[in-house]
Amino acid sequence: MKVTVFGAKGFIGAHLVNYLRAQGRRCDAINRGQAPGDAALGHVIWCAGVTADFRQRPFDTVAAHVSDVIPWLQAGRFDSFVYVSSTRVYQRSVHGAEDAVLSVATQAPDDLYNVSKLMGESLCLSSGRPGVRVARLSNVYGLDQASDNFLTRVIRSALMGRLKMGTAPASAKDYVCLDEVVETLVAIAFEGALPIYNVATGINVSHQEIADTLVRATGCEVSWADDAPLVSFPRISTQRLHDTFGRVPARRLLDDLPGLVSRFALTSPA
Repeated sequence: MKVTVFGAKGFIGAHLVNYLRAQGRRCDAINRGQAPGDAALGHVIWCAGVTADFRQRPFDTVAAHVSDVIPWLQAGRFDSFVYVSSTRVYQRSVHGAEDAVLSVATQAPDDLYNVSKLMGESLCLSSGRPGVRVARLSNVYGLDQASDNFLTRVIRSALMGRLKMGTAPASAKDYVCLDEVVETLVAIAFEGALPIYNVATGINVSHQEIADTLVRATGCEVSWADDAPLVSFPRISTQRLHDTFGRVPARRLLDDLPGLVSRFALTSPA
């Protein structure tokens, strides 16, 4: 089966392309800005997006999450279309299930990401095209030296010997392994039957646990910012994923973090 990946140069998209080609599947990578033609796309996975620097790139963020999707939903010939979203949309919710009623604060700069992802989701699910699905990914971890997200920043700081945490120790999120993410995205594209799936472990990891693990792995010193805000998410439900596929991502960040630190140390510029 043919798979077409948008955002193939990004962290998730690049690994997804490598995974599919290693399986012997035909996989085409399409750059943003290209117009749809008459070619059959097979199963589309939309990984294009803006992540850690969305606050500095609001127009690019909305384009990648909403505007650029429109022509492909309107005119693309596909068997399925998986729009990659984020469990960050549960930030202001007390529930982390796919059918939760969600809220945003449009005056809050941090909510631009959530608003644009929800608009992209709504556009996809309202398009009337069959085979359209949404995959809400929890915080994806793996070797990503180019990233400026939270986990990469704290690993870099720990390797330098001093780690200052900008959020409260009880802050907590769900972290999911990159390898399991790409496998699950392919399963959703080929076999998904429901409109939205959370891709998560269902277990939150606190920033205190991450800091403690980094201390053991690197010997770094840890300090916490004064009046550090509490940034915590509800537990993300994985029941729908389990009911459809009989499994959920099982790798644990705290188990993988020491090895990830070692890989960062080996690949970091001297």
